[in-house]
Amino acid sequence: MFNQPKSFLYTWLSGICGGLMLVILTQSSSLAQNLPSQSRVSDLSFFQAIVLGFVQGATEFLPISSSAHLKIVPVALGWGDPGVAFTAIIQLGSIVAVIWYFWQDLADLTLGMIRAWRTKNYETQEFKIGLGIIIGTIPICVAGLAIKIFVDDYDSSFLRSTTAIAVASIVMSILLAIAEKTSSPKRDFDHLCLKDGILMGIAQTLALIPGVSRSGSTITAGLFINLERSTAARFSFLLGIPAITLAGLVELKDVLGADLTSQSIMPLIVGTISSGIFSYLAIAWLIRFLQNNKTWIFVWYRLIFGVLILGAIAQRHFEIAFSPF
Repeated sequence: MFNQPKSFLYTWLSGICGGLMLVILTQSSSLAQNLPSQSRVSDLSFFQAIVLGFVQGATEFLPISSSAHLKIVPVALGWGDPGVAFTAIIQLGSIVAVIWYFWQDLADLTLGMIRAWRTKNYETQEFKIGLGIIIGTIPICVAGLAIKIFVDDYDSSFLRSTTAIAVASIVMSILLAIAEKTSSPKRDFDHLCLKDGILMGIAQTLALIPGVSRSGSTITAGLFINLERSTAARFSFLLGIPAITLAGLVELKDVLGADLTSQSIMPLIVGTISSGIFSYLAIAWLIRFLQNNKTWIFVWYRLIFGVLILGAIAQRHFEIAFSPF
């Protein structure tokens, strides 16, 4: 199934990009209005939940921003923004997928850290990587908590507007291109250090802005510090486990505190299962792809994605400005 990851991934991403181009161009008025969250979980059908789960799973671990696609795709399709809570909860499917895929790595790191703690040997590779993941998770937790406390109605804030998403996507495509052109990827997983976890953890904080992409920001940072592409992706996924899990659990607590009905809980379950399946497939494809290929396909995808959105917004403003009524 994965014998030709390059040709398959090119075909897959080209199909997604082409579909998004069509949707964005034909639904520009919806995108341009920068609408806040307009749909409730209970309003989603099973089909919509499956599609959103696919969007989450297919884009969570590719460096193209799942939050941006979960905002843009349903709004463009006329479903409304499903909101931060739905997005965070179906990410739990993605976290199950990444834990499943990297189960042996997680077991080795955990046992290695316990062994290092017992023997007081803190120079082992497992201890350095594990500690790097722990410390690297702190920045995004602090920043996420600050947003939760100090930013009122984050769902409707400018940071979740279509304009902000487009700009973030374009900026990150440029940064990834610079990293690809200037880096010297040579350090593999066995040569990771504590500093790598800290630097990639700081970069991960940028993912709180839709359009940035958690994997995109961390893989870009990994290239800047000369990690091999597949190593940067692998460590990015491991680093994301605590952050994605905490975000999902926080939102899950808020949702469970509300009055849930079968109409509201079933779309969450369906979307989470869907995201888990497609997340696992995306992880496998990306790891294989980056072992022998550069990241230019994602650079161009993100650039086109952002430009199309800005074009749709500009078209809408032009229509309003020159409308006789």
